[in-house]
Amino acid sequence: MTPAGEAPAAGRFLMVAIDAGGTLPPMMGVAAELVRRGHQVQVLVDPTGEEVARAAGCSYTPWRTAPQIRSLTDQTAMITQFESGWPLRRLRRVRERVLVGPADLFARDVLDAATGHAADAILVEGTIPGMVIGAEASVLPFAALMSNIYARPTRGLPPFTTGWSAAEGPAGRVRDAAALSAVEWATKGMTKQLNAVRALHGLAPVSEMLGGLDHANAVLVLTSPSFDFTTPYLPANVRYVGPQLDDPGWAGEWQGGDDGSRPLVLVGLSSVHQGQTATLGKIAAAMGRLPVRGLVTTGRAVAPEDVSAPPNVQVVRAAPHSLVLRRAAAVVTHAGHGTVLRALAAGVPLVCLPMGRDQKDNTVRLLRLGAGVRVSRSASPDQIAAAVRLVLQDRQYADAAKRFAAVLAEEARTRPSAADEAEALLRST
Repeated sequence: MTPAGEAPAAGRFLMVAIDAGGTLPPMMGVAAELVRRGHQVQVLVDPTGEEVARAAGCSYTPWRTAPQIRSLTDQTAMITQFESGWPLRRLRRVRERVLVGPADLFARDVLDAATGHAADAILVEGTIPGMVIGAEASVLPFAALMSNIYARPTRGLPPFTTGWSAAEGPAGRVRDAAALSAVEWATKGMTKQLNAVRALHGLAPVSEMLGGLDHANAVLVLTSPSFDFTTPYLPANVRYVGPQLDDPGWAGEWQGGDDGSRPLVLVGLSSVHQGQTATLGKIAAAMGRLPVRGLVTTGRAVAPEDVSAPPNVQVVRAAPHSLVLRRAAAVVTHAGHGTVLRALAAGVPLVCLPMGRDQKDNTVRLLRLGAGVRVSRSASPDQIAAAVRLVLQDRQYADAAKRFAAVLAEEARTRPSAADEAEALLRST
C-alpha cells in the first residue's frame, strides 16, 4: 500500500458517463489529468463521447445493453423529449429513459466493463442511479462525480434547477423543507423500483433515489466550495474538488488577433440542443450595436451559418474558451457551469441569459459574487447590448470576477483535486 501523501503506483480506472451535455467535458478533464499522471483510463460512454474520450488519452468502450446516444441527432431528440411538456411528463420520460427504466442495464454494463478492463477503481457519473449501482456492486472502490454544483436533494440547500437563492430566515427554511418533501414524494416510486434493481445485485435498499451515493468512497463535486451554497448537512463523503477548466476535445483552435481599440466579447450558449439558435442571433445583433469584437461559438448543435451576424462579429462552431478568455473583456452566456467557471477563473465578468437546466442555479451564485448581470432569454438585442455595455463600463463587475479568480487559484493550490481524490481510491485497495 502506498503511504498517504505519496503518488500511488499507476492504476487502472474505469470512467462511466453519458453524453447528455455539459457533464461529460469536466469528467474527461479528470480523466485527462489521470492519464498525465501515468494511469490508464477506460471510458464507458455513448458513441458520441468517443472523440473526447480519446482526445483525453483514454481508451473507449460503448454501452453494450444500456441505451446509447449514437449521434448528435439522437442526442437532440432525447433532450427535446426530456424538455418538452408538463413537468411530471418530463420526469416520467427521464425516469423511463435514464433514471430507472435502464438501471439494471447500466449496472450490468458497468460490471462487465470493470471486469473486462481489470479496473482498480471506478469513477461514475453520480446522478445516474444505475451506474452507481454497478459501481457499488463491483465491490471496487469508487467515486461518484457531480460535474456542476451539488445536485442531490439535501436539507439546507435550495433544490437543484430551481434557481433559488440560499434560504434566509424561517420562511426560507420552510420553503426548502417543503421542496425537499415534494422531491421525496415525486421520486418515492422510483426509489422503490431502484431498490428492486439493487436487490438483483445483492445490495441493501436505500431510502431515496440517490441514496446509493452514501456508499461511494467519495462524492466529488467538480466546482468551488466558494461558488456553491453551503449546508452543515452534507454527507461526510462529499468533497468539493474545484472546477475542471480544460476545454472539451472538440473545441478546436482559434486564430483571433489582437485589436486594442475594441474589447473582445465571447458568446457561448449550450454545446448541445437547447433551442438556442434565435437567441444566438439576438446576441450577435446586440454585439453589432456596440464598439466591440464579438466571437460567437455555436457549439455542436447549431451550424454557424444559421446565425446571422454583423461585420464585427465572428461566428464559429467552437473555439478553446480558455485561450479566448485571456483576451476577452466580457462573456455572454446561458450560464452553463463550465462557461461560468472558466470565465470566473480568467477574471472575466458575465452577462447571463439562463435558459433552463442548472443555468438559473449558476446565475444566482454568480450574482451573489457580483461578477455579472442577468437578462432574460427573451430580451431584445437592445436590452442585451445594454447589459454588455454595463459590465464593460462598470468596473465593479470585472473587479469582482478578478477577486473570485484569486479565490479559485488559491483553492486549486491548497485543496485536493479530483485527480488527487481519485488516486486516493487506489490507496484504499
